[in-house]
Amino acid sequence: MEKIEHIGIAVKNISEANKIYEALLGVAPYKSEEVKSEGVKTSFFECGESKIELLEATRADSPIAKFIEKRGEGIHHIAFAVKDIKSEMERLQKEGFVLLNEIPKKGADNKLVIFLHPKSTNGVLVELCQDIDNNLK
Repeated sequence: MEKIEHIGIAVKNISEANKIYEALLGVAPYKSEEVKSEGVKTSFFECGESKIELLEATRADSPIAKFIEKRGEGIHHIAFAVKDIKSEMERLQKEGFVLLNEIPKKGADNKLVIFLHPKSTNGVLVELCQDIDNNLK
């Protein structure tokens, strides 16, 4: 793992949350996009070498909608940057961590992503992300 890449925060209204984080961090989001496959709209803010990702559900059955319904708004996940997501997946499985997806999928901000089950990480949803440009084919 190279660094904390971003912290994901589930929000009910991304427009309102953008205003709050813009005032808090003193910068506007550098990117907003929708990930239709996950049913989510995202906004990214730079904060030093790390980022904050705001996530709003676009449909009732999305993971973010379910999270907010169960736990309310707040920290959803912590993401770590990796150079080689496939080798990191293998390493973590050998260590006993449970992966939520067997193959990396395209996520926001030009990343390949996988998630680790919170039951294997002390209740924290962990995301591994690799720049698509660094994808080993």
